[in-house]
Amino acid sequence: MSLRSQLKGTGVALITPFTSTGAVDFNALGRVIDYVIENGVEYVITLGTTGETPTLDKQEKIDIVNYTYEKVSKRVPVVVGIGGNNTNEIIKDLDIIPLENAIAVLSASPYYSKPSQEGIFQHYKAFAAASPKPVLLYNVPGRTGRNMTAGTTLRLAHEVANIAGIKEAHNDIHQCMEIIRDRPEGFLVVSGDDELSLPQISFGFDGVISVAANSFPRQFSEIVRLALKGEFSTAAKAHLKLVQAYDYLFAENNPAGVKAFLYELGLIDNYLRLPVTPVSAALQEKIKKFTKENL
Repeated sequence: MSLRSQLKGTGVALITPFTSTGAVDFNALGRVIDYVIENGVEYVITLGTTGETPTLDKQEKIDIVNYTYEKVSKRVPVVVGIGGNNTNEIIKDLDIIPLENAIAVLSASPYYSKPSQEGIFQHYKAFAAASPKPVLLYNVPGRTGRNMTAGTTLRLAHEVANIAGIKEAHNDIHQCMEIIRDRPEGFLVVSGDDELSLPQISFGFDGVISVAANSFPRQFSEIVRLALKGEFSTAAKAHLKLVQAYDYLFAENNPAGVKAFLYELGLIDNYLRLPVTPVSAALQEKIKKFTKENL
């Protein structure tokens, strides 16, 4: 079975719950993993940036990945996030982070450095050559400060054998359509933007790696499945019901928004690591009201 077929649908970028002392709350992480799998997501991503990975040390990352494998227990595929703007360092991470049970590695484009398109290409080429697992590109210019163009994505897709797909989180629809039009056979293309996922699936995206699916996995994964079957009218009605929730999720910060929802659902305590702080009391109240009325 191809990677594209295995990762079709909804993947969820898991949050990392913390205790009041700042430690990783593995019991809460287990509850979230069970919640999203039992409510229909097709796969999970651990150590994505939604998991506050910039604030995790190496041992915590290893422990989280191992716990995720154990808790998932092969119910769904697991993708592991390894990214950064130090190419040599993340290549070393490939030997440190346990990957034996991962189906793929998701790697965000280098942040802050603002490399040229050639720099981005060479970064991913070196990383993919060292990776024991297929690599999924992650273009998120709103976070990294540099867009990876369709030309660079397609060059990597066609020229670098171990690059198997992309999570595209740029809101440039023309760029997205270029990638779909010219991608090689079997190259996975998923949305990195919950709000745009429905129209993107309409012209060929294979699904979405979602933040929203942490907090409403049943509703969101069903929207994606309907869209992938071409049932866009039904999918759109369900999608529009979540528009307000999308606003709340990202109004102040990610993952502060999604953690606020999960707190209201009773799955986690509402703690984050600096520099990220919980949402304001006013936004928390809106999230509480939405959760009570809709989830």
